[in-house]
This record gives sequence, C-alpha cells and structure tokens, in this order.
Amino acid sequence: MVGSAAAREEEVRAFHSILFEGPESRRGDGGEDQPAFFCDLNLDQVLDSVLTGREEYELAPFFYAKLDSGDAIRYRQEVFRDLEDDALFEAVSSFTLSMREVRRYLAMIDKLHYQRLKQGWFVEVVDAYCEAVRRLACDLAAMEVRSRGFVALRGYLSAYVGSPAFTSLCAETKELKEELAGVSYCVHIKGNRVRVRRYGSEEDYSAEVLRIFEKFKQGEVKDYRFDFHHGPGMNHVEAAILDRVALLFGEVFTKLEEYCRRRRDFIDGTIRDFDREVQFYLGYLEFIAPLKAAGLDFCYPEILEGSREVYCRDAFDLALAAKLVPEGSRVVSNDFHLGGRERVIVVTGPNQSGKTTFARMFGQLHYLCGIGCPVPGKEARLIPFDALFTHFEREEDFDNPLGKLEDDLVRIREIFREATSQSVIVINEIFSSTTLHDALFLGKKMMEQIMRLGAVCVLVTFVEELARLDDSVVSMVSVVEPENPARRTFRIERRPADGLAFAAAIAAKYGLTYDRLKRRMAP
Repeated sequence: MVGSAAAREEEVRAFHSILFEGPESRRGDGGEDQPAFFCDLNLDQVLDSVLTGREEYELAPFFYAKLDSGDAIRYRQEVFRDLEDDALFEAVSSFTLSMREVRRYLAMIDKLHYQRLKQGWFVEVVDAYCEAVRRLACDLAAMEVRSRGFVALRGYLSAYVGSPAFTSLCAETKELKEELAGVSYCVHIKGNRVRVRRYGSEEDYSAEVLRIFEKFKQGEVKDYRFDFHHGPGMNHVEAAILDRVALLFGEVFTKLEEYCRRRRDFIDGTIRDFDREVQFYLGYLEFIAPLKAAGLDFCYPEILEGSREVYCRDAFDLALAAKLVPEGSRVVSNDFHLGGRERVIVVTGPNQSGKTTFARMFGQLHYLCGIGCPVPGKEARLIPFDALFTHFEREEDFDNPLGKLEDDLVRIREIFREATSQSVIVINEIFSSTTLHDALFLGKKMMEQIMRLGAVCVLVTFVEELARLDDSVVSMVSVVEPENPARRTFRIERRPADGLAFAAAIAAKYGLTYDRLKRRMAP
C-alpha cells in the first residue's frame, strides 16, 4: 500500500513505458520505415507473423527501431522474462482483451444515431475500463515481478487506482448506473398512440399468467412470442419512448448528460500506452511459443559493452523454423564464435548447403537482440551495434542501367560509407557474376576494408582464398555427409576451406558433375 500522497506521486513518475525505461531512449512512435535489410534477412516474414491479429496497435515502428544501449536492451529482456510466467501473461492478456472491448464499444458508440443511447452505452464502457484497471492492479500486486518495467507499472497502477481522479470516476460511474437501473416506467400502447408514465407500483401479472397456462402445455409447441431486438441500437419508436422517460426523470438524465461531457477523456494516457506497447511482447512470445513447444531453444543474449566476443550455441534461422515446425520438418541449428582479434566469418561450401541460411541467422540474431527480444539459440553473447548492413545477391534487373558487377560495387560502397567498427555486416555471394580471378581481386579489396573498419561480418562466398587472408578471419564450411557428399547436413562448422567449393559450383553450372556426365555418356 502507498503510505502518502507524496509517495504515490513519486511512484507515478517512476513508470514511463513498458518498452523504454526513460523518455530519452524512446523510439518507434511513428515515422520509422522498414530497414533495408529486413527482406534480406527474412525479418519481414517474422514481423508479418508477429503482427497478425494486432494490426490495430501499429506496432511495426517499434520493431523497426533498434535500441541504442545495452541497458535499454536488458530493460526489455527483463520484461520478456517476467511475461514467461503464465499467470502474469494471462493477467496482462486479459487486461488487453478488456481494453480491446472498451475501444470496440467506443467505436460502436460513434456510429449510433440516438444521443441518449450513446450516453447509456458510454457509462457501461467506463465501468468496463475501471474494472479492467482495478483487476490488473490487483493481479500485479499479488504477483512477484522482477523487471524494472513491471515493478514500475505495479507502482503506477497502485497509485493510480488510489488517486482521487480514479476513485471518483469509479464512484460516480457506479452511482449513475444504480440510478439508471432504478428508473421504472410504464408504456401504454393504444393503436398508433404511445403514452409513457412513471411506474406506479402496479402489479405485474406476467408471472401469474404463465403459471395458469403452464398446465395446458403439451410438449414442445411453437413459440409465437415476438423476439425484440436486443442489439446495441434502437429504432425511432424506442428512441422516442426513451426521450419521454428522460422528461419524466429529468434529474437522472441531466446528470447522465453532464457525466458524459466531463468524462469524455476517461482513459489514462499512460495506461493507454501500456495497452499498446505490451503487445510488442505478447505478439513475439505468442509467435515463438509453438517453436519452443517443438523443442527449439530461445535465450537472452549477454550484452557487454566494450567486449568484442561474439558467440551463440544452437542458433537457427527464425523465419525458416516458423515454416518447418508446422510441417514437422527438422530444424538444423549451428554454433559460431569470434574471440580475440577475430571479426569476420567467411562461409564456404557446396551450393544449397545452408550457407545463406547461416548468414540470415547471424543477422537475425543481432537485430532481434538489438530490439530486446529473445533470440533463437541456447546461449549467446552479442555486441550492441550501431547499424546493420546486408548485401544479398539480387536477380539482374534489365531496367537498371548498371550491370550486375557494377551494381554489386555500388551497393558495397554505400555500406562502407556508413559502417563503423561497431556495425554488423552480412554479405551473401558477392561478385558471383565475374571470373574467379576478378572475384578474388575484388574480394580481397573488400575484405581489407572490412578488416580496417573492425566491424563484425559474415561473408558467404565461393572464393575460398578469402578465408585465409588474416588471423582476424575465421573459416567456416558447410558440411556434407562423408559417405554421400551429395547429401547436405546444413551444418556449418569451423574448419579450413577445403578448396572444392568453387570447382563444384563451376562443374554444376556447366553440367560437368559426375551424375550429369554419366547420364550423357550412357549408351
């Protein structure tokens, strides 16, 4: 319980947002465009799944806006951890469903034609809001939460439900509902004439009539009673009757009209923001729940400012896993590690062996970590980065005046103009349109620039010499089954390049593989 008004005011100031600890770190309220790398990393597919059914909240900008510090990331990680508790998740979900109903009925009220009907529904909506807020405050008070976000929210709600503004709103709403429930009247209908008067304690004979005719009932019979309309609207006759009732009970309906005018902005702004922002967590947790149920691991990466070590165990491509799990297909996980001077991973190996998937996974891990989400993997340590860049091979655009090689060079130049030592770069199959000699020359120049920057980078390439340039470069190779090299394992292991990747690619390109030659030479 809050002991004083001063303490209550302090707790109110303590909570700013469930997504951002302070206003200085707030980003993603609007205007942010989808990052250029989203499609390359298939993060657009992930986001589409997360946001399905939550379009009304306009959450995409929060997923587009990377956090600026390790502490801001940890703030969200703490909230995610709290929401992994089923009881808290259910309490918050129940609150957001109640708030969705509040918004739905407010939208319905705007579409109604008759003013007194609007006013009656408005009282019901305010009552539903008060109940939802009280219930959430009560639930949080009874739960053990550890995150800075939920601890501050609990304090805010405790102060808010005890504030004069909220208690008077609840009391006035309850009193008005009781007064409206006490309005009783009689309607006399004769021909086309309707007369309304106060209820004069006349005896209600409906129960007696039903009792008398009960003995004549013989099994199920057709019901000839008229089914009155019970929707939120009313017709012109009902509206006219209600106007006459308002004349009979002028004091109550005057109070109702004044209530609706004064309480027009009854939803607290901070609570409205929480209802929207908490969907960021609920949507992502609901998205990964089936993957976790299938046995896939998610973790909260360790974030150490100043550290240059990067690693992850049992990581996987989140977008690909979301497709494979419903099909019952196996999801392959991989490990990676950069320590000491190591900054660049060069991935080589046969075509269609998981190299591009590994590159996407690497980018996904860093970005999801950068917005505070659990990442696909058993354990991870990642760096806070300032920007993420991708260069994935594109199909040649015949309307583009640049050739494919020139387009590659222009795009990589744009990356180097903006990248810093704190950036993450993911490059997939660059310079594949040129000769091996030219690809090696251009690849070395590109790698020299990356190493000078000191940025963390994954490069997928058929030029295996690039994996041996410097001790800051780590070679990883896609593995095939030793007994049957044609079968891919989709595992990427840290080992020296074996010198066969480019040769295999050229042989496949020109139909010179063993199987193709055998078929062509068959009698």
